[in-house]
Amino acid sequence: MNTLILYIRHYTEWRLRQHTTNIEENAPSFPIDFGNENSALNNFIKHYQPTEAETIVLALALAPYIQPGIIDQALSAFVTKNNELPELGGIRGINHRGILPTCETAMFLLAGIDIDARLALMPLFSAEHFLFKHKILRYDDTRVNGDPPLSMRLVLEDEFAEVFTTGRVLKPKLSMNFPAQYITTPLEWDDLVLPAETWAQIRDIENWINHHHTLFNEWGMSRHLKPGYRALFYGAPGTGKTLTATLLGKFTQRDVFRVDLSLVVSKYIGETEKNLAQLFDKAHAKNWILFFDEADALFGKRTETRDAHDRYANQEVAYLLQKIEEFDGLVILASNLKSNIDPAFSRRFQAMIHFPMPNVSERLLLWQKSLPTNSLLENGLSLENLTSRYELSGASIMNIVQFSSLRALQRGDNTLSTHDLLEGIRLEYQKEGKIL
Repeated sequence: MNTLILYIRHYTEWRLRQHTTNIEENAPSFPIDFGNENSALNNFIKHYQPTEAETIVLALALAPYIQPGIIDQALSAFVTKNNELPELGGIRGINHRGILPTCETAMFLLAGIDIDARLALMPLFSAEHFLFKHKILRYDDTRVNGDPPLSMRLVLEDEFAEVFTTGRVLKPKLSMNFPAQYITTPLEWDDLVLPAETWAQIRDIENWINHHHTLFNEWGMSRHLKPGYRALFYGAPGTGKTLTATLLGKFTQRDVFRVDLSLVVSKYIGETEKNLAQLFDKAHAKNWILFFDEADALFGKRTETRDAHDRYANQEVAYLLQKIEEFDGLVILASNLKSNIDPAFSRRFQAMIHFPMPNVSERLLLWQKSLPTNSLLENGLSLENLTSRYELSGASIMNIVQFSSLRALQRGDNTLSTHDLLEGIRLEYQKEGKIL
């Protein structure tokens, strides 16, 4: 880290000397020797083996996180406070008092004012260059109308800034700029109780996760198939849709993010598309699983276009469908009822998987798996009797077990009573508008 920051400082000072004086000297030596430094940054350099120009751009974006005044310090030796050097580019932040590099800053360091050299370097700032395509760097476009593209701020993505500076990556947090929340589970596949047909379809998704790279690349199907995989999970609440999505991520080493549609959908024209674009740009090429819970909010049956509001609502759905179809990972949409989803969307899903209410044998298994390990059942209490009499989802059974366990702990014993279990069942039925 120190080696790279020192290099970019010496390189900045060298370029400024070349620009402001007639002194001829060679640029700081490249490649950089990190020695035996065992760091995420060094491992990144070894893996990607960036060119000198790519290394300078990367170091310039990283510098504000390590040495915020590095550009100002170099500039002060060549330019007085009352003068500026427009060729250097850079902007001032709101709270950050130093110069923040722009693409123009990187271009100046690499090519000075040599027009031919600058034109030759333009592909380095293309969205197709691996530094931007792989979401290592991004542009923070704060330009006003008419500002040239290179005046955009050059930003290191948060995940790479985190791993380069601390050696670890924090998950993105739910916010207006990132409308999704990381979800995980301590449970295992054995804790999930589902019918055989549902299990088979879930295994098909797992097969896609494990083999789609081979299918696309080695088998040449990338010419015929769209990237990514889209699945609809539908069924009553509490039947395992969210848990299944989370377990798919857990056992294929992929992060799962549940999308908060309340943050995605905005009443302001254009904001919904902006929120969605930020989400998918962040998720692109990261092997994330995106889980849209209660997807009816956006994918419900479209209304007739009676006014501008209806037309814009349909436009939002069309945009989301476009982003989902472009996404190269797994997208799961969840709905309580298949009929809530517009039939026109059906062809866009590779899988539509039903999560039914558990049958009698499945409910018994859920009851058995849900009981605390150190609890006892009241004499005469039969799980088989509860199972056959009361139709409940897995989530409802867990709520009832928790309710009864807390009542037992309040009494100071470890016995689950018939009265408490029946009271828990009554409360669950009440939530659904049923009478026990």
